[in-house]
Amino acid sequence: MNEFEQTYPFQNFPLPYAYNALEPYIDEKTMHLHHDKHLQTYIDNLNKALADYPQFHSWTLEDLLRNIDFLPSEIQTPVWRNAGGVYNHQLFFKTLKPAGEEATSLASAQPMVASFGGMAAFKDQMTEAALSVFGSGYAWLVMDPQKKLSIITTANQDTPIAMSLYPLLPLDVWEHAYYLKYYNVRADYIKNWFSIINWQEVAKRYTENGGNQS
Repeated sequence: MNEFEQTYPFQNFPLPYAYNALEPYIDEKTMHLHHDKHLQTYIDNLNKALADYPQFHSWTLEDLLRNIDFLPSEIQTPVWRNAGGVYNHQLFFKTLKPAGEEATSLASAQPMVASFGGMAAFKDQMTEAALSVFGSGYAWLVMDPQKKLSIITTANQDTPIAMSLYPLLPLDVWEHAYYLKYYNVRADYIKNWFSIINWQEVAKRYTENGGNQS
């Protein structure tokens, strides 16, 4: 079972790499705090919100986020916020990798970034989107039901799933994702994030959901 197939009680899956594996781009202490504290808090709060509602214990994160209106009104907000926090964080961590093997990774990216005019143009558009987020949120590479790719932003722990969009690659621009190393210079964090994208994982999500490899 992977992160996105799990149901209540939700759990915190281990990182797919060591806490210091993303250095020098993201530091070890940030990864400990981000994964073990911030993500764990969303998981704990989500389990608490659902504890007394066994009829939803078989729902995955995507089920909860797509069908939030079917939940009792008293738990809609906490489930929305915390299920989004769990989903967004787990995908963020899964789509990162230690620097290295860039040629293989970038080759995986080509079918996706081509629709933006190439990697340089993709980086420019993703950077612009991430810098435009006011306060906390995410920039995303997403796919719509017609398999068209686009870059969007969301606030807080909102997720593209609720917009009928399939998330491929999230860029977390909450301050806790970068502040210990980059302080208030979000632009430097974004620039370095491009060096640790796990394009193989992004490409897998793309092709498994109907994206064109050519």
